[in-house]
Amino acid sequence: MKQGIHPENYRLVAFKDMSNEDVFITKSTAKTKESIEVDGTEYPLIKLEISRTSHPYYTGQTKLVDSAGRIDKFKNKYSKFKKK
Repeated sequence: MKQGIHPENYRLVAFKDMSNEDVFITKSTAKTKESIEVDGTEYPLIKLEISRTSHPYYTGQTKLVDSAGRIDKFKNKYSKFKKK
């Protein structure tokens, strides 16, 4: 592994999922101007739109949005390759 290419300034950072207000703490070098208090300790805050607690793959709540019949168009186009 190459020497001197990895950051040295890892610190504990709070990541907050804005869709469900879940907060988790892990080490990161990401810069931020905001902070949050968790369990009496103040941490730098990184806001997320989606995380493991709200992502459809992990929650099992997949949503199928079909506008303009794209799914039917795809199925019709590739139905000739379907195994019998």
